[in-house]
Formats: sequence, C-alpha cells, structure tokens
Amino acid sequence: MSETTGLGGTILVIDDERNIRRTLRMVLEGEGATVLDADSAEEGLEMIQRALVEGPEGQRPIQVVMVDVCLPNMSGLQLLEKLCEIGGGTPPLPVILISGHATVTDAVRATRLGAFDFFEKPLARDRVIVSVRNALRHYQTEAELRSLRARARREIIGESRPMQELLRQVIKVGGTRARVLIEGESGTGKELVARAIHDASERRTGAFVKVNCAAIPRELIESELFGHERGSFTGATAQKRGLFELAHGGTLFLDEIGDMDLGAQAKVLRVLQSGELMRVGGERPIKVDVRVLAATHRNLRELVSTGEFREDLYFRLAVVPIAVPPLRERPGDVALLCRYYLDLACHENGIAPKRMSPAAQATLETYPWPGNVRELRNVMERIAILSDGDIEIGDVPLEIRGEPEDETTTASVGSDALVQLGEGAVPPGMSLKAFRDSVERAFILQRLSEQNWNVSKTAETLDVERTHLHKKMKLLGIARGG
Repeated sequence: MSETTGLGGTILVIDDERNIRRTLRMVLEGEGATVLDADSAEEGLEMIQRALVEGPEGQRPIQVVMVDVCLPNMSGLQLLEKLCEIGGGTPPLPVILISGHATVTDAVRATRLGAFDFFEKPLARDRVIVSVRNALRHYQTEAELRSLRARARREIIGESRPMQELLRQVIKVGGTRARVLIEGESGTGKELVARAIHDASERRTGAFVKVNCAAIPRELIESELFGHERGSFTGATAQKRGLFELAHGGTLFLDEIGDMDLGAQAKVLRVLQSGELMRVGGERPIKVDVRVLAATHRNLRELVSTGEFREDLYFRLAVVPIAVPPLRERPGDVALLCRYYLDLACHENGIAPKRMSPAAQATLETYPWPGNVRELRNVMERIAILSDGDIEIGDVPLEIRGEPEDETTTASVGSDALVQLGEGAVPPGMSLKAFRDSVERAFILQRLSEQNWNVSKTAETLDVERTHLHKKMKLLGIARGG
C-alpha cells in the first residue's frame, strides 16, 4: 500500500454514471487496486452488508467505499447514514463522497456522519489516488485494532462489568507507549493482561520478555536484567546479554516488582530515565528501547511509605495503573471460566468433551476461589481428568464442596454403623464427613459381600458406573480382605 508498490485493496465504487465508474476503475486498477462497482446505493448497500457478514475477523472483502452524493432513490448521504447505523454510530468502512453539485451543507453533514473524505467532480487523478491510499491506510489500522480487540476478548475471559472495563483499559493503553503497573491478587491473570497490552501495541512484532523478580536471587538480579561481561565475577565465563537487551524493540514484563531489592530498583530507575544500561563489569553504556510493564500482588504505595520501594520508581512505573479484579468480585464470570477451562483441559489431555450437571455448576459458582483464576483452571483440569463421563457433584473436589479433607477424627464405626445409627451410638467428637464415610463404607461392604465381591454386579445393584465404584472403594479404603 506504499506509494512505490501501488494501492492494493478492494474499492467499491457506487455511481449511477457509467463513465464515472469506468474512469475510477481505470485509475484505481492502474494503481493495483481491485474495483467493484454498483449503479445504485441500494445495490451498494447490499454488497457492503454481505461483505461485513462474510469477511474474516479483522479483514473484510471491501476496504473502501466511494459513493456519489446525488443518486436516485437513496442518496450517498443516506447510504452513509445507514452505514453509521450498522457500525453503531460510525461507518464500518472508510467512505469517500464525491459530487458534481456539492454544497457546504452537504460537506458539513458528510463530515458529521464520519465520511473519510469529500471532493467534487470532475475527478483529479492524483486527488483520487491520494484519498484512496489514505483511506486504505485508515482501514488497515482499524482492521488491526479489530483483530487485537477480538484476540484480547478471547484471552481475557469475562462478561462482567469489571472485566469489560479491564478490557477497555487494555485496548486503550495498548496503543500508547505508556508504562503500566498491573495490580492484583495472585492468580488473577496479571501476565495475561500484560501480554494483551503488548499484543495491542506497536511493539507486538517485537519480543515479550518476562522476568519474575521474586524468583531471582538478589545477587543475580542485576546480571539477569542488565547482563554481564566475561570475567566480571566468579563464574562469568562468557559475556551475557541481559533481559533489557533481549527486550530491545519490544516489551519487558517485570512480574512481582514489589519483591525487587532497593539496589536493583535504583538501577532499573536509571535505565528508565536514560534509556541506557551498563552490563555488570561493563565500561560503556548500551542504548535500549524497551517498553516496561510491571505487575505486583503487593500494595506498592504501602511499600513506598515503609521505605521498601522507591517512590521515584513507583511513579515511573505507574503512569497508567490497571487493577485486575479478583474472581470473588466477578462471580458472574465463574460459569464461563469453568466451561472454558473444562473444554481446554479435555482438549489438551485428549479427553472427550464433558458436560456439567446443574448441581456441580452451582457448587463451583458458590465457591469463593481464593486462588482466583489460577486455582479455577487447576481444579477444572483435575475434574476433567478424574471424572468418569459428565461432571456430577461427586466429581467436585471436597474442598470446593466445603468438606475439608483433613478431619478432626478418622474414626470408623465399622460394618455395624447402620445399626448404630438407629441406636444413636455415634462416637463422641466424630465429624459429619467421617460418620457419613463410615456409613457409606459399611453400605458398600455389605453390597460387595452380597455379590461375593463381584465389583461389576455390585455397581449394577448400586446403580453407579463400575469405574466410579472402584474410585469410591479406593477413597474409602475398601479392599477384599482389608
């Protein structure tokens, strides 16, 4: 689409004058564009609507519309109004209006409706080419933004108001060069937000380099971030480029920045201020062009007040602070996340897709998820792997059901539990779960004995799957002769 490679793209020309359509076709095709045409606004609108429906995500079969203002039945301005309705207030494609009898009123109205350009006949070749080239560039920018928004929506899962606000912030800040501080509890998806910001930025083709500041020993953090020269310290047998250098032209994500020691903080601040770094043992500064995103589960403002975090670095990093909400603040998203991660776990582990019963779903939705999305994902993968067939309430882990695995007693009432229940003979201090397990164990033992320990026949009498009975026997410690 550069001036040396021609226009490219597909242009729809709508004009009731055949000569105008033919002239524009000759000019635009001569510059490498593909030209479609229509002799009425109605036909053109139908072509546009079809293109918007059939077009792949981000890209569409028609990129620019050129339409005459004065058309029979429906004018070019009326067509523009209808396109604004389709686009939710703005036209979904760049629209260039042309007219042989333009008025100031028409031009003002076209501008207010979001027309990309407006010019009069007779058409000047250079004017047409420049206008179409600019419109194609505008379209491409908007197409990339649509694609980035769609990708962000796929990765940042949630339909609740907090998540829609988070998505809006990610898309808005992604197109800038501002540093972003991402705050949120562990497991909320801060790295996912950082990647979405990177993908929505002009640096998306560059590297996305992540460093967990809490996982690197204090004595190695400077070498990891800034690199070192050979022989600069014991064990430095070769020159090493640091993560700032590796992220040159891209994004450096400083995860758990609140755990970085003050010495390293001072050097990071110096790089942010000057755009230069010095390798450990180095003698000359190295220029780097890096966008820094940082994240923390700690309250940096409190750390600043206690002297554990540099105030000047905090203000450098928190140009745009973004808070990732914990899962308990968006309970309406739990069902969506459960479904997504269950399907993902099944796919990744080669398991047939599974459904969840209403009881299992309700239990998952009422759990507070202290570990946030990370905990939910792990639980859904465990359920997908261990469950037999579709997900029932019994497949939900005990801790999610509010039944802790560590009990105050592991006493068992043995095979006479059913009789004791009638007599009220329950051991003192016994928990509800321990008593229930004892009764269930006694019941299964009785049925196994009746069927001469034939597990398949016992499963039939209990109306459960054979594999489910095996799992229950293992859970309750039931074994023949045991």
